[in-house]
Amino acid sequence: MKSSRHLIISIFLSLFTFFSGVVGYMLIEGWALLDSIYMTAITLSTVGYGEVNPVSQAGRIFTIILVISGVGFTMYVAGAVIQFLVEGRVRNLMGRRRLDSKIKRIKGHFIVCGYGRIGRVISQHLGAAGIAQVVLDNDTNYTATMDKDRVLYIIGDATEEDNLTAAGIARAKGLVAALGSDTENVFLVLTARQLNPRLFIVARSSSTKDTKKLLAAGADKVETPYEMGAVSMAQRILRPAVTSFLNLALTSTSDDIQMEEIPVSDASELVDVMLKDSGIRQRFNLILIAIKKEDGRMIFNPSFEARVNGGDTVIAVGERANLRGLARALHPDLKNGAPL
Repeated sequence: MKSSRHLIISIFLSLFTFFSGVVGYMLIEGWALLDSIYMTAITLSTVGYGEVNPVSQAGRIFTIILVISGVGFTMYVAGAVIQFLVEGRVRNLMGRRRLDSKIKRIKGHFIVCGYGRIGRVISQHLGAAGIAQVVLDNDTNYTATMDKDRVLYIIGDATEEDNLTAAGIARAKGLVAALGSDTENVFLVLTARQLNPRLFIVARSSSTKDTKKLLAAGADKVETPYEMGAVSMAQRILRPAVTSFLNLALTSTSDDIQMEEIPVSDASELVDVMLKDSGIRQRFNLILIAIKKEDGRMIFNPSFEARVNGGDTVIAVGERANLRGLARALHPDLKNGAPL
């Protein structure tokens, strides 16, 4: 940046001026190195301690030039340092204000509490799916990482009501509790549920014994990463083909095949239409895995006579573009027709 370049140039000029003064006194007056360094230092700093040795006429002329150039360079250096500090401070303040302004306008978003290894991965997947989010973490060491990841964030304790309110919890759709300890997550879930009773809350648990506590505190879903990792490793051994397919279908980086769940709107033209008459398979070249009814029942491998209703959720597998087409048909109000 411009201020950084000025600061670097000023440092080099200062060193060059000091080095020139030392060499000049050694060549003109024939002084020793230490005497030349001392004379250069008191001349450039204009402290006026007096000359270390008698100075010749040529030496006096050199001293005048050194004083004038030294004062000029000193002013330049001071200006560059002030500019660097002020611009950096202003840049940080303006950046923080822009973040706060965006957070105040956001709604229907997820609040990710904790930006450690698990929180960051969750945030990246939400971002890849186009889901708005605000990150809450009290560790300032993550600031550079969050800036790099281009996420909206607040540095602060996620268990404090003021920080959750600032993150827009009243307007949020869901919250992810991924703090470092189960105790913190329990307290966070209790606080979040109090502030927004309609919030969908997913919590991380480091042990299965704390799962009941988190559910009692108000979490809708509780996941144990270590247990999930162990189960996944076992499934890779027992069912390698199945796990490979699921990884391919669930990853957000694959365009060949995706598995998505799509909500059904009452405004859809396919509501209360039998699958054989809907043309879903023919129009979109998709495989319907299941239909989740509004009451929670799951219909796996629905028959050609099955119907979808408003409030249902359709689970389908196919190419991303075809899934978006189905999303537009099932939920016309869905943003960009993209699957959730």
